[in-house]
Amino acid sequence: MELTITKSASAFKEKVKEKQLTGLEKQQQEASQREAAALKRMQELMRQFATILRQITQHKWAHPFMHPVDVEGLGLHDYYEIVQKPMDFGTIKSKMEAKDGTGYKNVREIYSDVRLVFKNAMKYNDERHDVHIMAKTLLEKFEEKWLQLLPKVAEEEKRQVEEEAKAELDVKLAQEAVHANMAKELSNELCDVDLQLEKLRQIVIQKCRKMSTEEKKKLGTALTRLSPEDLGKALEIVAENNPGFQPTAQEVDLDIDAQSELTLWRLKVFVQDKLKLAGKCSEAVVCNNINNNENTIKSNSKRRREISDALTKNAIKRNRKLSPNS
Repeated sequence: MELTITKSASAFKEKVKEKQLTGLEKQQQEASQREAAALKRMQELMRQFATILRQITQHKWAHPFMHPVDVEGLGLHDYYEIVQKPMDFGTIKSKMEAKDGTGYKNVREIYSDVRLVFKNAMKYNDERHDVHIMAKTLLEKFEEKWLQLLPKVAEEEKRQVEEEAKAELDVKLAQEAVHANMAKELSNELCDVDLQLEKLRQIVIQKCRKMSTEEKKKLGTALTRLSPEDLGKALEIVAENNPGFQPTAQEVDLDIDAQSELTLWRLKVFVQDKLKLAGKCSEAVVCNNINNNENTIKSNSKRRREISDALTKNAIKRNRKLSPNS
């Protein structure tokens, strides 16, 4: 029977593990599909943004912004003190075409860098400078075109937020469903285990030898020798197979003959263990008392000898003083 229970528990664990893997694989598959669809939509937006960027970079005033500023060649020694993050269209194009994972993840990142190109030029150069005027003019044209694409970008961003929220909710619901199924299956498994344990109990009852009248009498006597605490535990054993029995009542009437064989044998084993333990404790106390008494006797005997020796010495001294030859 024990082997059957172990196998059942093992099978349950395998079943739970299988369900968890199945749910996880499903969630991963759905997440991959959502990411692929979102990536495809973002790539389309980036393609449309690239068209805008191409129109700006083809403008006749775009050439100062196509490559990194030649700081050394132009003698712009204070450039990096004023411009914290340099940017140019060549760098933006390289980053848009990157395939190693270092590229832009969304349109807004490109938009920010394009604005940065013009903002840097306007920040470093005086507003009357040609480069400042060119940057300001191209920025205005760029912003006009960006406003045409912005509704689509906003719609995609909103959609991504909603999909992420839905994905989190799906994961939560899936986890709750798995936990609910686990609880249900665990409950069924526990019911099966209870049934098997009941069968084992019945087998044990059938195997129990009937206790003789003399053994029952000795058991009743032994119960009266238990400590109050151990007696309470013994009565709890009786109550387990006798629902109507009240082990905590002020007065308990225990009918030994009315108890099942299983209860009687459990009581016998319990009482024997407790009395055996109590006997060992009593023997230890007695031995300790004997040792203490022996030590006391030895101590008193030694004291008497010391007193006797002292009296003898004093008597000898007095005799010497009374002697005529002294």
